Amino acid sequence: METTMDLSLPPITISSLDLERIEELLASTAVKKLPGLEALQEELNRARVIDPEEVPPDLVTMNSTVVVLDEDSDMQSELTLVYPNSPRPANPVSVLAPVGSALLGLSVGQSISWPAPGGRALRLRVLGIKNQPEASGLYYR
Repeated sequence: METTMDLSLPPITISSLDLERIEELLASTAVKKLPGLEALQEELNRARVIDPEEVPPDLVTMNSTVVVLDEDSDMQSELTLVYPNSPRPANPVSVLAPVGSALLGLSVGQSISWPAPGGRALRLRVLGIKNQPEASGLYYR
């Protein structure tokens, strides 16, 4: 019986523009020592990559504002997935944070677990997307 962690990971899709920008960020010396970068790179490696014009409106992309459910506490929150040092909207979450890299590329209805401080796993489900640049025609923002 195979028990690899990958069996529990939902499929993800990212735009070629988001991939390019995140890879540039990961190559910069400013972030080299941050924890969690390996997990983000693993997410990028397993992602299906599409052109920005092909992004469906129910996909979490960079600068998307999403409504998520913490499946352990049954609490909903609204988060905006951002690059570090970008303007800070309400409830920003960096793509370099574990929750940010976990959300990138998910679709509405998908859930993902990631390790939280203290070693326990947290599980988030994407309930909806309030704002997504590609859905607004901002393909190359």
